[in-house]
Amino acid sequence: MSPRSASVNEELRRRSRERLLQAALELVGERGFEATTLGDIADRAGSARGLVSYYFPGKRQLVQSAVHRLMHRTLEEALEREPRTEDGRERLARAIDAILGLARDRPVLMRQHMAGLLQAEGFVQCPEQRRLSELLGDTVSRYGSENVTADYPLLRAVLMGAVYAALVPGVPMAVPALRAELFQRYGLDWESGMPPESDADAGAREQDPSRFFATEERAE
Repeated sequence: MSPRSASVNEELRRRSRERLLQAALELVGERGFEATTLGDIADRAGSARGLVSYYFPGKRQLVQSAVHRLMHRTLEEALEREPRTEDGRERLARAIDAILGLARDRPVLMRQHMAGLLQAEGFVQCPEQRRLSELLGDTVSRYGSENVTADYPLLRAVLMGAVYAALVPGVPMAVPALRAELFQRYGLDWESGMPPESDADAGAREQDPSRFFATEERAE
């Protein structure tokens, strides 16, 4: 049997990493962080358990990368949904609604994500986190910022603060109230983005994250 080519090996590695990210997202969403082991994730992904450490230093880094994937792909969908627009104010409204929507729809995952950011490791510098940063930075630029380097971290901070406020056990703030505060801060119209009243049917929202993970073989 002839050895596999470099391109085939690269494709196999890509698909393995995708399966691990998807499995981590699913299991932590179902069981929580502490009840999910790396072995559980490897088993769900159909991967050898030792392979996890090849891609990720540990469970916290794997889960952060998985949640960053969920965040950046959710944000991409919101920004590019029909009718597509280049209007910076509308795109910022969509971005705010996308992130607040994750706090509303994925509280277990997002609560774990916020807790993980307060650990010593902080942000995991991974492709998923970089893509999220690019999308938010581009949103700030289209909104009309004259200093994206300063305004992007501020947007990130206020979004993180809003997500935290929505998820505090026992005293969570309502997402519509947080949305109103953010929209007022940035001078956005309430009817921009996806207002809460237009998304009242929670059952109609897409809950299956598998579309965010390219585990199939790519066409040459």
